Amino acid sequence: MSTAIVIPTYNEAENLPRMVEALFALPIDDLRILVMDDYSPDGTGQIAEELGAGHSGKIRVIHRPGKMGLGSAYISGFKELIKTDADYIVQMDADFSHPPEKVVEMIAAAANADIVLGSRYVRGGRLDDEWPLWRKALSSFGNLYARTILNGSVRDLTGGFRLWKREILAAMPLDRVRSNGYVFQVEMLYVAQKLGFKVVEIPIYFAERKFGESKMNLSIQLEAATRVWQLRSRYRDL
Repeated sequence: MSTAIVIPTYNEAENLPRMVEALFALPIDDLRILVMDDYSPDGTGQIAEELGAGHSGKIRVIHRPGKMGLGSAYISGFKELIKTDADYIVQMDADFSHPPEKVVEMIAAAANADIVLGSRYVRGGRLDDEWPLWRKALSSFGNLYARTILNGSVRDLTGGFRLWKREILAAMPLDRVRSNGYVFQVEMLYVAQKLGFKVVEIPIYFAERKFGESKMNLSIQLEAATRVWQLRSRYRDL
């Protein structure tokens, strides 16, 4: 069984080498990494190329012409990996908010699921211990907001640490997905559930990044708040 991991990057020069090292240290026989770099000013793309040279055939880098957004990075990466022989396709951040060691557990859980989520909101999952109460409340509210509007059964609808079986991604209407910020995660899972795919959640500890800067901003939050309402009508035919 082979596993491919797609990692979107923008200014992750400090994190990417550490993440690559952590992933290749896992007990996974056939692991490949696809880096989708949005022309990072800090040289992340070149660092990714150098990492690829040190792991011959196991790392591929796609250089995008600018900061084009999280959603489009994942969609482009998914389309590339669907064409490969990977059994599982994992999406995750480079900043260690998604614990790499959990990929092994996600692969095991995929025996009974189409999609496996690294979840902050199931028993055993939690947010960074050092986050202030207001930030934890905001994160929890954003997830509850999306779940309520879309009548979702998944506890962590907004989480971005996911494993997909390749044939499930191939069956997804990727060309219809329009969200480009973090609401992209909501749209993808909403569509998957509308199509009847089975989702399993495993608990994770969502840690604050230690290096680099967060990509979250007001425009992304506003997109999420408005876009969620549009999803119900957009996919009414599914």
